[in-house]
Amino acid sequence: MKTVIRFVSPIFIVIALLFAVGCASTQQHEGTGEYMDDSIITGKVKAAILDDPTLSSAEINVETFKGDVQLSGFVNSNADINRAIEVTRSVNGVNSVKNDMHKK
Repeated sequence: MKTVIRFVSPIFIVIALLFAVGCASTQQHEGTGEYMDDSIITGKVKAAILDDPTLSSAEINVETFKGDVQLSGFVNSNADINRAIEVTRSVNGVNSVKNDMHKK
């Protein structure tokens, strides 16, 4: 009887651990239609800034992480900062905009 208990106990422990691991949460995945790569967003933001006549000569750097865009660099005025933020927010896929731009 003791040998049966000694053999069965580890099996129950392994089964309990497998159930516990099976209940662990997994990372959320976005579908292909919902996911937009950060490099694509960065490219679209840069293109939108270059297409804007008031910002085309500005020295604005764009970085994107999980849809959150960071703008840095130098512009001529506060109006240019506001315009760059406005243009960036209009790009599809942008979740938020962080401003690290400065006036020259």
